[in-house]
Amino acid sequence: MSQDARIDYGDAARLGLIMPSGNSIAEPELRAMLPEGVGMLVTRLPLRGSGAAELEAMLAALEAAARLLGDAEPDLIGFHCTAVSTFAPERAAGIRQRIEAATGRPACSTADGILAALAALGARRVLLATPYIAEVHAREVAWLGSQGIAVTGGSHLGIDRNTEMARLPPAAILDQLRAAARQAPGAEACFISCTAIRSGGLIAAIEAELGLPVVTSNQAMAWHALRRLGIAARRPGFGRLMAA
Repeated sequence: MSQDARIDYGDAARLGLIMPSGNSIAEPELRAMLPEGVGMLVTRLPLRGSGAAELEAMLAALEAAARLLGDAEPDLIGFHCTAVSTFAPERAAGIRQRIEAATGRPACSTADGILAALAALGARRVLLATPYIAEVHAREVAWLGSQGIAVTGGSHLGIDRNTEMARLPPAAILDQLRAAARQAPGAEACFISCTAIRSGGLIAAIEAELGLPVVTSNQAMAWHALRRLGIAARRPGFGRLMAA
């Protein structure tokens, strides 16, 4: 029998992730961004839409989901939902603390990765492109402002459900950022928010066209998690952040 098949069991490190139930995009993008030897274990919490009540309800079973991942003994557990982890200035810290208390394992969130990524790039003025409904976009602008990051321009597309976000053509995201860059010069980075949109393949093209570094929600989680795991984060094709 041939022994040529290679299976990556994550012997270098294993990342546990808690994601929204309606998200079909984050897993393939993150797997493409994580290097060989880094495994990814995933569980989900209910979230399909973007209303405030549904976003808040996602955290009701946070400890239970974290314990399920904890049983597999990952090296780090990440809560991966931008809209929930940026809901309020103190939200990311509360999520980390709850996961760590429930599992005894280190934790992080999408919000942590975004802030660390923008800090690493020295970006305090950003263009913000989101697929979100107006209230979620506005909360994210306010959250960034509370962290000392000014949104100089950008837009939202008014999409409510994760499944609809997954069908958003990447060209629409590129058009968003082109328009934002024309209307609001002076930004130091582009931030494409949301774990449920097909943004990973756009990063290099946007950086080349606009001359600005790009941060996406999935890229920020991959980069931040690798740093927390002590693993080199260089992944060609995913922008300046992952190449540094």
